[in-house]
Amino acid sequence: MLDSPAAFRRSARMSGIEISQIVQITEQAAQLRAEGHDIVALSTGEPDFPTPNAVIEAAHAAALNGQTKYTATAGTPALRDAIAKINGVTRAQVVVSTGAKQVLANAMLATLDPGDEVIIPTPYWTSYSDIVAMAGGTAVTIPCEMSSGFKLTAEALAQAITPRSRWLMLNSPSNPSGAIYSAAEIRALADVLADHPQVWVLADEIYEHLSYVPFTSFAAVAPELAGRTLVVNGVSKSWSMTGWRIGWGVGPVPLMQAMAAVQGQITSGASSVSQAAALAALTGDQADLAVRLEVLDTRRKMMVAGLNAMPGIICPEPDGAFYVFPDIRGMMTRGGFATCTEACQWLLDKAHVAIVPGAAFGLPGHARISFAYGEDDLNKGLSRMAKALKTLR
Repeated sequence: MLDSPAAFRRSARMSGIEISQIVQITEQAAQLRAEGHDIVALSTGEPDFPTPNAVIEAAHAAALNGQTKYTATAGTPALRDAIAKINGVTRAQVVVSTGAKQVLANAMLATLDPGDEVIIPTPYWTSYSDIVAMAGGTAVTIPCEMSSGFKLTAEALAQAITPRSRWLMLNSPSNPSGAIYSAAEIRALADVLADHPQVWVLADEIYEHLSYVPFTSFAAVAPELAGRTLVVNGVSKSWSMTGWRIGWGVGPVPLMQAMAAVQGQITSGASSVSQAAALAALTGDQADLAVRLEVLDTRRKMMVAGLNAMPGIICPEPDGAFYVFPDIRGMMTRGGFATCTEACQWLLDKAHVAIVPGAAFGLPGHARISFAYGEDDLNKGLSRMAKALKTLR
């Protein structure tokens, strides 16, 4: 029979790789809603703002004008030129992909051989380590505790580098912690990398425009490393275009050519209509970005204050993105929870609030809570959490 267990064999590269815990929790919350439960889901990284009208209008016009065919694998010339202008590079140094996640996968598949190591500061976005594993590499995670601002130090980086090190993945602003590396912190990391020419830098800056403190791009601080730096960005978060699936990589031409070759065998090019929409986002009125950032800043402060008022929770104020990453070990102790996953499941069962355990991001004892939701949902979630925590002894 076709559905017999013997008819399917999972490849070795997929061993241990499953749908992300973020998606699993979100789907569990959706199932509970379908069963009639009133669930507050604060688990996903998707802003509640609509895609700007001008962007939608540009996509509509592109479709009506016949821009519905294949594009060049690396992206439309117009969009690549716009991205190149923003980054001060040439079109040949830009590849547009079906979301920033595909940029990451393209880069790893194009460069990693079995046994190659990728240094990843922890906490990290859940897909990083799985993408590395699928490409045959080995993720070398470095715990970056709350006491260090969830950021990698130059000393820790120097100790992690080996002859097999191939990449450093640096996410700023960070998902899940919201940490932003200052120019001085980037400079210190770049100084370490100067002595290790085999190590390339993947600077994931997808949350660049969601910064509550000054943001500095890795490429701007370390131009001497441009020949081995890949900057990843996109329109999903800042322009609230998650479903349009447009991200891009900016880097050296040989790397871009290799990544385009990978992409050509997997998805060909990104959606033509979505690329027209992304072009409108980048070249149109940017006023919405500041307005939305102000709204998110208000939510950020509300979440931090609300969580810090709860027993057993310590919540630092994030510098960017739209997540908080509080320490919930006090809550775990009070409730007798063995793991942060158990504690978060209890909150879903008891308070009907869905959040993501820190273990999913490689740093147990914490939880990621998204504030990319309306204030009514955030207030309801905070109220339910506070009420539930009061029952713990």
